[in-house]
Amino acid sequence: MKKLSKQIVFYCVLIGIWALVAKAHIWPPYLFPPPWGVAESLWAGFQDHSFWIGIAVTMKRMLIGYSLSVVLGMILGLAVGSYKFLEDTLGGLLVSLQSLPSICWIPLAVLWFGLTEKAILFVVLMGSLLSVTIAMEDGRKQMPKIYGMAGRNLGAKGFRLFWSVLLPASLPFIVSGLKQGFAFGWRSLIQAEMIFLSLGLGQLLMMGRDLNDMNQVLAVMILIIILGFIIDGLVFRTMERKLQERWGLVPA
Repeated sequence: MKKLSKQIVFYCVLIGIWALVAKAHIWPPYLFPPPWGVAESLWAGFQDHSFWIGIAVTMKRMLIGYSLSVVLGMILGLAVGSYKFLEDTLGGLLVSLQSLPSICWIPLAVLWFGLTEKAILFVVLMGSLLSVTIAMEDGRKQMPKIYGMAGRNLGAKGFRLFWSVLLPASLPFIVSGLKQGFAFGWRSLIQAEMIFLSLGLGQLLMMGRDLNDMNQVLAVMILIIILGFIIDGLVFRTMERKLQERWGLVPA
């Protein structure tokens, strides 16, 4: 409750400073709109359902692309962390590719898939896949070997060994990678939607720019931030808390 009160006070002060700067007319309203102008744009966007449609389309793409990256990333990361040959060859390539900005995948996506939904999903996939893969690899490599040996001695083999022993032991690394992968995938998706000009929040952002409507630009930016914050709080922080409680990792 204390933390929530601090956050409310902080954001109220932030909005107050924003309003004061806007009232000072240091920049014209079309360059630096006041909070009430952005609030009106938010209200209008929800009233005409354009924001609801944008949110629905963007979240659908994120769900599909991110889910694929999680499945492929866990499989690939486990393989790289388990086999020395893959670690020495593919492992170095994965680390190098992670330094590549997600927007660099857009030209390839256009050439391979055209201006289609598949191209956007490919950009999201590549944006988050590497983080999930590397996290899974680190979790597999840093896990004490005695866990695997104990599981085999108790009769666990193949998928059962992975599901009952290796996966739980790697969960702290995996959750961290999933969280980072979502952040990268989320940014990749918005970038792709801005360039592809398809339905979604990215398109609404570019529409505001094309119409020279800074109120809409800031309104969509605030929506993107709020959605990311909500997903982080409801999904990843909940996962981290449950993991800490289940495995006794809560700080004393």
